[in-house]
Amino acid sequence: MVLSPLILTIAILIKIDSKGPIFYISKRVGRGYKIFDFYKFRSMRVDADALVDKLKKNNQYLKVEEKPIPEVCEKCASENKLLMIMDGRPVCEHYVDSKKIINKTSFVKFQNDPRITKLGEFLRKSSIDELPQLWNVLKGDMSLVGNRPLPLYEAEKLTKDQSILRFEAPAGITGLWQVSKRGKADMSEEERIELDNEYANNRNLIYDMKLLLKTIPALMQKENV
Repeated sequence: MVLSPLILTIAILIKIDSKGPIFYISKRVGRGYKIFDFYKFRSMRVDADALVDKLKKNNQYLKVEEKPIPEVCEKCASENKLLMIMDGRPVCEHYVDSKKIINKTSFVKFQNDPRITKLGEFLRKSSIDELPQLWNVLKGDMSLVGNRPLPLYEAEKLTKDQSILRFEAPAGITGLWQVSKRGKADMSEEERIELDNEYANNRNLIYDMKLLLKTIPALMQKENV
């Protein structure tokens, strides 16, 4: 009831800013791999989810590295295919095409995300878009403090022993990751999992209260990710 004037104002601004629903509702995975409807103020275009595959190459968690393959692969050598010259040495076409590869990753996060609306940029940087998740807390889907509930396409990739632990902690609006690395574009997937596991191992009432207090200065993020 206290927040209702702010919620009503934001709802009106969203309708004025862009076409589409006021709330963004998606399936998320929380504690014990429980799937539930997750609520946020809509800060993106209505086709945002459909554009994820097209934007994957811009995912901040992806790593590009050299692929250790022979300069002339066995197939091209056996078929006597015409070779090319690169840096003064013969190489085959497969070497050129496969020199760089992009590692697979579980998490998805885009810097300067083109799907975000004008109002949505402010909502995300100020964390106001998270307010509807208080309804998830009242329903029992989430806690105020915990690990962020993940979209299905992220959660289904986190099945290894080192990442399962994060699902033993409740899903939360804020948590260790948010207060220490939220809005940082240089965070790796491994670091994200380590932070989630650290919270799962150390969570208690006092720890949660400290994270809630640290959330206040972390609400406004500087980087657009």
